[in-house]
Amino acid sequence: MKIAVRLLLPALALVLLAAHFLRDGDLALVASALLALVLLLVPRPWAARIVQLALVLGVIEWLRTLSALTAQRISSGEPWLRLVAILGGIAVLTGLSLLVFRAATVRAYFRLPNVASADRR
Repeated sequence: MKIAVRLLLPALALVLLAAHFLRDGDLALVASALLALVLLLVPRPWAARIVQLALVLGVIEWLRTLSALTAQRISSGEPWLRLVAILGGIAVLTGLSLLVFRAATVRAYFRLPNVASADRR
C-alpha cells in the first residue's frame, strides 16, 4: 500500500499529460503517456527510467505549452495570469513527481541502486 501512495503523484502527472495530448488530438502521445502510467506497475529499473524520462519530457511539454499559450494570449490582449498559474503549477507538479524516485521504498520497488551507494562511485 505504501508504494501505491508514493506513486500517486507520478501517476497523476502522467494522466494530466495524457489528457493534454488528448485535447490536442495526438493519440500516439496519449498512448505513450498511458504506457508510462502502466510502467509504474512494472517493478524493474528500466521501467522506472522510462517513467522518469516521460516525466522530464512532460515538464518540457508543459513549459513549451505555457510559453506558446501565454504569448498567444498576450498578443491578443486576453488575460494570461491564470493560465500561467495553472500550467506553471502543473509543470511544477510534474517536476516534483520525479523526486518520488529518490524515496527508499520506491527505489526498492523498482530495484534501483540506493542513492548513497550510487554517489560513492
